[in-house]
Amino acid sequence: MAQAHRLDCEAAAADCRFIVQSENEEEAIELAKTHMSDVHGRDYTAEELRSEHLKIV
Repeated sequence: MAQAHRLDCEAAAADCRFIVQSENEEEAIELAKTHMSDVHGRDYTAEELRSEHLKIV
């Protein structure tokens, strides 16, 4: 079974229910970066997302 990379925005922003989950880490990071920028006005680097928010499930 393949592992998935998951970001649950509610963990970072209590009022946001956005979740991204993908077997492709780069895809998950790009979707998360776009969401964080467009919705929350915050730019994250791929490394920040990997170390602070992305979980392997």
